[in-house]
Amino acid sequence: MWSPRRQRLTLAGQFLALQLLVVALVLAIVAVISVRQSTTTFASERGSQMRSVAEYLANISVVRSEIDGPTPASTLAPSISRALSLSGATEVTIADPDGIVLSSSDPRLVGKRIDLGDSRVREGRGWVGDVDDNGHEAVAGHAPILDDSGTLVGLSIAQQRYPSTWQRLTNAAPDLALFLGIGALLGVAGSLLLARLIKRRTRGLEPHEIATLADHREALLHSIREGVIAVGTDGKVTMINDGARELLELTPDVVGRPVADLGLDPQVSELLTAGGGSQDAVVLVGGRVLVFNQRSASSHGEGIGTVTTMRDRTELVSMQSQLSSNLSITDTLRAQTHEFANQLHTISGLVQLEEYDEVTALVGTLTRRRAEITDEVTSRVADPALAALLIAKSSVAAEAGVSLTLGPTARLKALTSAESADLTTVVGNLVDNAIDACRGEPSARVVVDMHVQDDHLVLEVRDNGPGIPADLREAIFVRGFSTKPDVLGGRGIGLPLVQLICSQRGGSVTVDHEDGTTFRVELPLSGGAS
Repeated sequence: MWSPRRQRLTLAGQFLALQLLVVALVLAIVAVISVRQSTTTFASERGSQMRSVAEYLANISVVRSEIDGPTPASTLAPSISRALSLSGATEVTIADPDGIVLSSSDPRLVGKRIDLGDSRVREGRGWVGDVDDNGHEAVAGHAPILDDSGTLVGLSIAQQRYPSTWQRLTNAAPDLALFLGIGALLGVAGSLLLARLIKRRTRGLEPHEIATLADHREALLHSIREGVIAVGTDGKVTMINDGARELLELTPDVVGRPVADLGLDPQVSELLTAGGGSQDAVVLVGGRVLVFNQRSASSHGEGIGTVTTMRDRTELVSMQSQLSSNLSITDTLRAQTHEFANQLHTISGLVQLEEYDEVTALVGTLTRRRAEITDEVTSRVADPALAALLIAKSSVAAEAGVSLTLGPTARLKALTSAESADLTTVVGNLVDNAIDACRGEPSARVVVDMHVQDDHLVLEVRDNGPGIPADLREAIFVRGFSTKPDVLGGRGIGLPLVQLICSQRGGSVTVDHEDGTTFRVELPLSGGAS
């Protein structure tokens, strides 16, 4: 069934309706004030008039002489009629001292007691005030009627009813209509001007369109899994979605607060407020590995702050660590396969030449050399995984023409499984980088030294290569940086991975560029190593 679409008021229409409502409210207040003012004016002016009429009637000689007569209702009627016609009063009455009506402009009141209210006319004083006139409020003037001896012989009463509220409003209607017209005209003009100004600032959008756009923007931002946080030029948070709040472990009331007051890691605070823009900055926040990207935000060419996005790459880093280890193992196996193939080719040639004594000597030499390397490593490194890695890396180094040896102070006992896995990744990446760095150098060598000091593992990997160029030293820990071709898609993650593992374990990695390159790693140990 077809139903007409509900029409929405435009922005100008809404402003006009609001202003007309305000004008109407103001007019209502003015009307109330006008009615009260009219009532006060009526009571003041007509009260004085009624008292004057009552005093005039009380001083007429006929009234004073005939009030005690046999027929006061008829003899006093002409004087009452004259007073009534001259004053415009609603009712004029003459009563005895007890308030019993003797003569009145309303014959039905004769013989009845009149309501004197709080009048003190019986004490011989004139009085003005409000009284009840048969259910209607009226203003009355009372005056005493005295004989020649000054004795109170009667009461002169003149009263006039208050006009109704409608009559008072009707009297003020022309002024109210004028005010309403002027107010409506000003409201229309003001609404149009204000609507044009606001629509220019809101790019022509109506209020419901702005609300819909804001709702969609809010829903979109909070539905994004990645974190988004906006910071103004004053360093205060202007917007944050649920993803960023969860990743940074923040409370819901962060909007409007300075970044410096959020209790974030100094490196994170610097990234959020730097303003220079950052790409793929890797930071450890709690137990998460986050990648930050920042861009400057502007409106009409004026900077309004920065917008920073963050992605949780904890699982990816773990996978990269495993991939790095697998690639290292693959390279090691390939090197060992190449080494064994060369040795088998030599043995095969000697067999074909029937040089069996040479075969025996060669096999003995190879066996002793392998045993020497194995004994050298296992006697000083008790952790099986790390020892196996170093033995395997010796084959990789030999293939590259590089001497891989342990330092004079290298000593390490068994580690926990988690520490062994992380240290294997760190050593594998650093040794691979060192071998690549000094490959082709005369007397190329890599020295691995490790020992425990104050419950901290101190690892040093030194090479006598050409060193890292000065202009690249700041970039070596940036994810994706590599001085080597990206052959397998795994380049550029080794050193950042080493730095992340060190950060996760509360350790550090530093570089010394004297006499080649020396990477120094310090990792706290939970136990099981010495």
